[in-house]
Amino acid sequence: MWRSLLLLPGSKERKSEKIMKIRKTTEKDLSRLMEIYDYARKFMADHGNPHQWAAACWPPEQLILDDIRAGKSYVCVNDDGRVVGTFFYDYGHDIDPDYRTMEDGAWHDDSSFGVIHRIAADGSEKGIGTFCLNWAYEQSGHLKIDTHEDNIVMQNLLSELGFEKRGVIRIRRNNEPRLAYEKYPV
Repeated sequence: MWRSLLLLPGSKERKSEKIMKIRKTTEKDLSRLMEIYDYARKFMADHGNPHQWAAACWPPEQLILDDIRAGKSYVCVNDDGRVVGTFFYDYGHDIDPDYRTMEDGAWHDDSSFGVIHRIAADGSEKGIGTFCLNWAYEQSGHLKIDTHEDNIVMQNLLSELGFEKRGVIRIRRNNEPRLAYEKYPV
């Protein structure tokens, strides 16, 4: 299991601990991210979710490059310095137009929130998705995410981490429904 570890000056890192770090993505990471998305598409298809990222080009390289240039793309780096996961993260008020309208439910409130999209890992370690989601929640204290109805793996992870299913949103680019989840301070 991954965990973040704060080292104070003069302290010594325990060699048995694996440490995951989150940093902003650079353009040099782009080819690695596309490899991770290739793996994620296959993983989703093999686990009953063949439709969410069905196109061999989703997410498209240009979208990821735009995310990087906007400073909203992040990578998860293991203790060997290898990029093992990636995601889009943003924070603000009314930052995702897809989240303005919801069917069969409602958001907890209208406050500022963090949003995470296109989360993917390379499958090399367990716990990468948990680490990314926990990091994003720590940044914002109020996090929203959506997923395909066939993505049972993600739905289970979100439930385990305390996210509540809030309803259904529709993606503007294709009008497809997505299950909307939210985690907020209690």
